[in-house]
This record gives sequence, structure tokens and C-alpha cells, in this order.
Amino acid sequence: MVDRQRGHGKRGRAARWLAATFVATLVGLGAETVSSAAWADEPDRVEVAYDFVHRTTLPNGLEVVVIEAPSVPIVTIEIAVHNGAFTEPPELNGLSHLYEHMFFKANAEIPSQEAYLARQRELGMSFNGTTGDERVNYFFTLQSSQLRAGMEFMAAAIQTPLFDPDELVREREVVLGEYDRNEATPTYHLFDRMADLLWYAYPSRKDSLGERDVISTATPEQMHAMQARYYIPNNSVLVLSGDVTDEEGFALAASIFGGWERGADPFVDAPIPEHPPLTGDVASVVTQPLNMSVLQLGWHGPDTRNDVSATYAADVFSFVLAQEGSGFRQRLVETGLLLDVDLSYSTQRYVGPITLTAVMVPGREEAAIAAIEEELARFGDPDYFTDEQVRTAQTLLAVSDVYGQQSAESLAHTLTYWWASASIDYYLGYIESLYAVRREDISRYVSTYIAGRPRVAVLLTSPENAQEQGIDDAWLLARAGRGEQ
Repeated sequence: MVDRQRGHGKRGRAARWLAATFVATLVGLGAETVSSAAWADEPDRVEVAYDFVHRTTLPNGLEVVVIEAPSVPIVTIEIAVHNGAFTEPPELNGLSHLYEHMFFKANAEIPSQEAYLARQRELGMSFNGTTGDERVNYFFTLQSSQLRAGMEFMAAAIQTPLFDPDELVREREVVLGEYDRNEATPTYHLFDRMADLLWYAYPSRKDSLGERDVISTATPEQMHAMQARYYIPNNSVLVLSGDVTDEEGFALAASIFGGWERGADPFVDAPIPEHPPLTGDVASVVTQPLNMSVLQLGWHGPDTRNDVSATYAADVFSFVLAQEGSGFRQRLVETGLLLDVDLSYSTQRYVGPITLTAVMVPGREEAAIAAIEEELARFGDPDYFTDEQVRTAQTLLAVSDVYGQQSAESLAHTLTYWWASASIDYYLGYIESLYAVRREDISRYVSTYIAGRPRVAVLLTSPENAQEQGIDDAWLLARAGRGEQ
């Protein structure tokens, strides 16, 4: 399962529905949490003590995390690997995703997929895996009484896959079916075009779905090569989350995974290229049958290797704009000009994208783009947002993290995501770092990554509307191409 398709999938923390959800959560916690009176000096902060998160590293380099959550006798076993689109040159684009599917097949301990599924039913587990830009993860959830058996099952799957040729042929068709379903969705073509233009030098490194030709011709030898390079303990993390103690979890991890042989650093022989910056504005019109128009503007944002502080400012600013009372939404949505608008940022290790998405009624494109340009020009104004809106955004984001900890399984997924795209320490210090963001940090983020910076503009509309309005690439560039040339 792909968890981030070209510029889509896992969004930044600024999704407006998420903000609304956590406004309701805060109301449930007590309205005084976000009342203006609470902001007289400093806001009442959401405090989290991560004393239930325990970490160690085995001699073979495998990072092990135990999250103690014993409220119900259930445990999630999750392994994540530094793999995914960011490791794929064009000729390998899609193999990480195909490998994820092949994980749930025969291995040295289980002779066939049928036997694999039978053992999963016997253990009473739910299971899945996802492939993203910077992470591939696999997870089983089952009764804690079956923890050892589940970990042994996971160990066999990750260490000794067989990649049976007949199973591979069948699974290639399954993955191609997923590819077909994406291509049948009009918005896929918007995200696909945006990714091709935004990551123009290395678009495959941001395309976790992959290329049809690569998938359809994949061989067992390619699967084994990927295993040898990336599926090694010193490129992986094991998370046990739920009804398990750190002593039990660490002992089982050492016993079951301690013999997993360490490998060479995969990024020495296959270094990840840096995405070059945009050199000017680019615009493209995509036509698909749909009854609305969608505009996306994309910028290269900060990443967790070179500008960590800006990643926190990006999250806070996006949530400032997402608030219903923000001038951004009032002028663009509440006036009826747009149906919806959102500025998102996705935190990544190798350049996180900043994306403004605006949905409008066909025929309003020119007026909508002009209004968006006016709004972008206001981002740097000292009175564009209030201190109260910043503090509210910080609390909304903090509560969203706490809310996600209510499920041991979802917390395991969250932790491996941040392990891959930043670090576990980044996640554990996230709330504290949010509250450290000040107005000047947001101003620096905007001036460094958005204001006057080269951008990509992509407009998705129907062929009929494009013809009627005279919309083409040149039309869009003249109106939405406002970065430095």
C-alpha cells in the first residue's frame, strides 16, 4: 500500500479538517485551554512525559523501541526500513512498493503465501505495510500472549524472503492494478504533474507508486538485491507498542533479531542525490473530466537535515492559516471565491514540499489566482496574524500529537515515520519545539521558502473549461508565475 503518492498521500500537519477535529477536542478538555484569557503571558501548555517510550540498539545496529501501553492485552510489532522512493533511480522506480507486497509471501519458514496467510489467521493478527517517499514499514497487531510468535513470524519475513517467481508474477499484477486505480482518479494527474515539475531533476525519488514498465518487468534478482542493500538491521527500527514491558521487549528483540546480520551502509554505495532548487517559475495545465478546478502552488521547503527549526515554524504557520478565523480563510473562502484552500508542509529528510491547494468553481480561476497572489504578498506583513493565533496553532498541534497516542498501533506508525524522516528525538521533542516557535521564526520561514521564491503552478480543470476560458500553460504562467526569474 502506498502511503504517499506523488505529492499526495500523507499531508503536512495543516489539514483543515484536522484542525477542526482538535478544536472539538480542546472544547472537550475545557474551553479555558484556548480562551483569550489564557494567553495573557504564556499559554497553558500541553505537557507530555515520554517515560513510556524506551529505546536501545542491538550490537547488529537494529534500533529497538518499546512503547508501554498495557491498557488492553494487545501489541503491535512494527519494522520500518530506510527505503522507498528516495532510494530509487528511474530504472528502479516502483520496486520498493513491489517489495512491500512481496513481504507477505513465502520465506524460509513459511513455504507459500497460502501458508503465510494461514499462520496469520492462526495467530489472530491484523497486518499491513506501506511504502512512502522515505520509509517502508510493516506491522502486525495481535494478542500480547502471542508476542514471541508474532516477532518470530516477523523475523522470518524480513530476513528470509524467497521471492518465488510465480508469486512475483501474480503480485506484479496486483501492484499494476493499484497503479491503474490511481490513474483513473483525476486528481492523481494533478499530483503527478506537480511532482514531475517540483522535483524536476529526480522525480522518481518522490514517486512511491513507481513506473509501470519497471513494475511489470521486475525480477526476483532485483528483489534480492534490494533486500541485501536495504533490509539490514543497521538500516531498520523495530517497534513494540502495547501490552509489553521494556525488559520483555528488549530481551525478545535480542533473542529473535540478534542474529540478523549487519550489512554495509547502503547510502555509501548508493548516495541520495540532492534535489536542485527551482531556477524559475513553471506552470502547467492538466485537463481531466471533473466539475471543479483545482490550483496547486508548490515550493521547496525545509528539511530535517539542514533547517530543522524551520520545520516547526512551517507546521505552526500552516495551522495559523487553517484556523477558521484567519484572514487567509476569511478572504479566500468565506467570501465565496474559493470552495476551500489549504497551505500544507510535509516534513521530510530530503526537502519537504510546501503546497498551497485551492479548489474553485470553474470560471473563477483568474479572480481566484489574483486573490491568492494578494494573500501571498501579505504573508510577510507584521499584522498578518496575531500572537493568539500562533498560540492556538501551537496548542492544536500539540493536542494532535497527544490524541494520536491514544492508539498503541497508530503511535508505532507515527514513531517510525519520524524515525525515517527526521529522528526519534525529533518526535519526542516535537511539542517542546512547537512552543518555542515565535513570530520571527515564522517570518524567516516565509521569507526563506515562500515569499518571492520560485514556484510550480499546476491547474487541474476540465477540457471544456480550459477551452472556454482560454486556459493553457502560458495563461497560467502569466497569472501564477510570480517568483523571481
